[in-house]
Amino acid sequence: MPKSRILVIDDEVAIRDSLRMMLEYEGYDFVGAATGQEGLALAEREAPDLVLLDVKMPGMDGLEVLDRLRSMNETLPIVVISGHGTISTAVEATKKGAFDFIEKPFASERVLVSLRNALAQRQLRDENRSLKKAVEVRHQMIGESGALKHVMAAVARAAPTNATVLIYGESGVGKELVARTIHRNSLRTRERFVQVNCAAIPEELIESELFGHEKGSFTGATEKQIGKFEQADRGTIFLDEVGDMSSKTQAKVLRVLQEGEVERLGSARTIKVDVRVIAATNKNLEEEIEKGLFREDLYFRLAVIPIYVPPLRERPEDVAPL
Repeated sequence: MPKSRILVIDDEVAIRDSLRMMLEYEGYDFVGAATGQEGLALAEREAPDLVLLDVKMPGMDGLEVLDRLRSMNETLPIVVISGHGTISTAVEATKKGAFDFIEKPFASERVLVSLRNALAQRQLRDENRSLKKAVEVRHQMIGESGALKHVMAAVARAAPTNATVLIYGESGVGKELVARTIHRNSLRTRERFVQVNCAAIPEELIESELFGHEKGSFTGATEKQIGKFEQADRGTIFLDEVGDMSSKTQAKVLRVLQEGEVERLGSARTIKVDVRVIAATNKNLEEEIEKGLFREDLYFRLAVIPIYVPPLRERPEDVAPL
């Protein structure tokens, strides 16, 4: 069973070290940040299961960080800690969505009980959401045809693996729904599902979108940007209309699949990522390969599990149920 990842945002080194030792002893995965800005960046990159957040910090106030964290992920449990605890601060933090408010100095058991309760509540909420989504999918993927049953059988085979999947078929047949169903039934279901429409992003921007960039790496890059592959770390990235990628971008995606790492534009540092790739296309990629428009090596990397989604006209038995 994977460890729960706890992000601690507190400007006091002694507090962070104390919490790190306590959390690691209890079997949690610890991530620490000294400022609100650093904490927000880590929350986006590390996808924590829970945040322990100090209220009084230099620079960005803890309550502002709380607002930002909630806007990033409204289901993320946040436990607020403070040496300046007042009833009004506790009430405000709770109104903003904090799960609990703990005053410093605190007993270890007080923190651990709060964490366990918050994580248990999140697990229950996630299970309810997964059940709701499963019911929605069941109602969305309506049909009795052999073709649709073949698709669902392929989904069932693909879901529990980490293999790359290539979903192909005409526009509008439900390729995204198939991709999401695979993710929801995979071991990565609690992690992010990041979708990228490769056809909708201009060629000059798609590399930055996928792999990220450093500040000043090109004209207009006024801030560092984390790419979609990094955002999907430990989760799934869905590359929709992958057949529309330029050859240069194809080469970089191939490297991610081969090496499990990305390199932001403007940086020579490689960043390891653990991402499951699901791609989709409405093109015949084998024909694109013959034309020299798509890399054969990338095609074989993507099509470890190919799934064809037929249009409704090829499965007339499903018209009546719809």
